[in-house]
Amino acid sequence: MLKLSSRLLNCSCPVVRSFKGTLVKPSAPLYHRNISYSDVTMSSKSRMAKRIEGGGNNVWVEFGRLTAEHNALNLGQGFPNFSPPEYVKDSLCQAVKSDNVLLNQYTRSYGHPRLVNALAKTFSPLHSREIDAMEEIMVSIGAYESLFCSMQGLVNPGDEVIIIEPFFDCYEPMVKVAGGIPVFIPLRPTKSEGVVTSDDWKLDPAELASKFSDKTKAIIVNTPHNPTGKIFTRDELTMIADLCKKHDVVVIADEVYEWLVYKGHQHTRIATLPDMWERTVTIGSAGKTFSVTGWKLGWSIGPKDLIHALKTVHQNCTYTCPTPIQEAVAIGFERETPLIGKPECYFNELPAELEPKRKKMAKFLSEVGMVPTIPEGGYFMMADYSKLNVQMDEKSDEPKDFQFVKWLTKNKKLSAIPPSAFYSAEHKHLASNFIRFCFIKTDETLEKAEKIIKDWKATLA
Repeated sequence: MLKLSSRLLNCSCPVVRSFKGTLVKPSAPLYHRNISYSDVTMSSKSRMAKRIEGGGNNVWVEFGRLTAEHNALNLGQGFPNFSPPEYVKDSLCQAVKSDNVLLNQYTRSYGHPRLVNALAKTFSPLHSREIDAMEEIMVSIGAYESLFCSMQGLVNPGDEVIIIEPFFDCYEPMVKVAGGIPVFIPLRPTKSEGVVTSDDWKLDPAELASKFSDKTKAIIVNTPHNPTGKIFTRDELTMIADLCKKHDVVVIADEVYEWLVYKGHQHTRIATLPDMWERTVTIGSAGKTFSVTGWKLGWSIGPKDLIHALKTVHQNCTYTCPTPIQEAVAIGFERETPLIGKPECYFNELPAELEPKRKKMAKFLSEVGMVPTIPEGGYFMMADYSKLNVQMDEKSDEPKDFQFVKWLTKNKKLSAIPPSAFYSAEHKHLASNFIRFCFIKTDETLEKAEKIIKDWKATLA
């Protein structure tokens, strides 16, 4: 039987502020204590909590700063440097300027009514079931908060959570802050010559099965996958699902790149597999869906009992999300949902626009001697640089990929991300020969990157 985290058992969901403006006093926060002056002036009590110690290092901060310091072309961080659809931006402006004054005030804690209804209308047919907008959906501050609420709401101290490597770097600290124990399993590249695709990155079935036990509470499944671009096949997801049913395990399905799927490939939602709806929380992102990463809006979809656990954390954390942004995203879904499957749908237009960018990047990385992994989905590209003649400090404790990205940023003015940041300490060596680039950029930006690569190639001749 699936249970919510024990820390939430006495935190009942209160009546919330309605969209019509009824004010209701919220319940006390989950974590509350009175802090006196003496608390913060005594050195032994002014230290950070032990549960977050060691989580201060951040690859985005480190390499973002390095990129700025050297005025390098940024192909590291995953955000578009082009405009989202005009109608999406117009919808936000109209919401802010609306005569409906409530669009600039608090809305329903668990999701603006117009948005959760739009999400239910979009995702019900995709899940082959009628999704209850009020009970089976929660809107969050980005997919990030949905992940956080999933860990805090479902994981008890000592529970094990399986994480597939490479992984989005917040997974591990979020599990640890919840008191959980991360258990890692790597995708392993099975090909290093010729044309390599993200499908060539595989889980070993026996190794995966060995990670499950009676201590396993959840597994995080990210598909389409960041950073490899792998789209897990139905057979692969069935293998994971069968283990989850055997060991009574929850799936946290991070599907923020669900619409970024390239020709010849298909995204399967693990929640749609037999008997998996009841044990799956599926997480999505407006930032990835509409190319508005700065709006920081996400959602979780799943059965009432699991979503209830997330709601309990959310109401005592951020409580609600920005109303005008939710209104604008709702309008976006209302416009696009009837067009799903048609070329003019933005969910199809965006991957069609990215395909030639993917091709261009793969070509110029290959020309300099790297071996790119062609992604089936998402907008990142892993590349093996091991054939390049770049000297690394073999005696350094710093991973080779960190050294290479720093060299590339400083000497060639081109920045990327070292993917060993997405591995456990035990498996960092698996990423030592790889580098991650982002190609959801303007053609002008990619042309600048291509020139840098070609100029570099000329020096190698």
